[in-house]
Amino acid sequence: MERGADADREHSPADDASVDLTPPGVAADIFGERLPLAERYCSALASAGVERGLIGPREVPRLWDRHILNCAVVGELIPQGSSVVDVGSGAGLPGIPLAIARPDLRITLVEPLLRRTKFLVEFIESTGLEVIVVRGRAEQPDVRKEAGGADYVTSRAVAPLGKLATWSMPLVHENGHMLALKGSSVADEVERDRAELARAGAGHPEILKCGAGIVSPPTVVLSVARVPRAEKRANRQAVRYARRGR
Repeated sequence: MERGADADREHSPADDASVDLTPPGVAADIFGERLPLAERYCSALASAGVERGLIGPREVPRLWDRHILNCAVVGELIPQGSSVVDVGSGAGLPGIPLAIARPDLRITLVEPLLRRTKFLVEFIESTGLEVIVVRGRAEQPDVRKEAGGADYVTSRAVAPLGKLATWSMPLVHENGHMLALKGSSVADEVERDRAELARAGAGHPEILKCGAGIVSPPTVVLSVARVPRAEKRANRQAVRYARRGR
């Protein structure tokens, strides 16, 4: 979302009175009585988010459909009361929309850059959201200690799948899941990075679609589970045998 933001910052659509930030009707179905919080988040992205280079100004007219709702619908995949770590949270996507739509979730945002964590902390404190922000990289031992043991790890446009799995799997407990928001080529990514997924202990990949009838196209999510050690070893052996047979 941030690419090209600096080049466009002199004129932001957020400053244009013609930009309509009114939420679409389906937003009320997702956020319910917490819709005003979602509107405050949209406004923060369109103003401070653009000014600080967290999003590109050209994204402002499509904040609701392409970003906020696109992320919030991932809650369809997460059971009640789960703990969630959002890796490389950036401007808070998907973690903040999930926290607004699902106050039952225990959400931690992991982000290494100071200007991003400042934005996140300011928004969270101003709205009273019960969300934790951890500054650091997911692969750092202190971050793993503070944020690890989660039920789910989410991410959006953070890294190639293989690398993402090496960062995410240590943050979930055995049988926990990584939920990576991906594009239409995700099946090719799974095939390409199969060996890295096996080494990271990621198994049982499923390509899922969320938000049918709410966002168009639906949000594509890759779900993989952190498998037990014995299954991890078996998966790694299977990948090696498959390579030898080529």
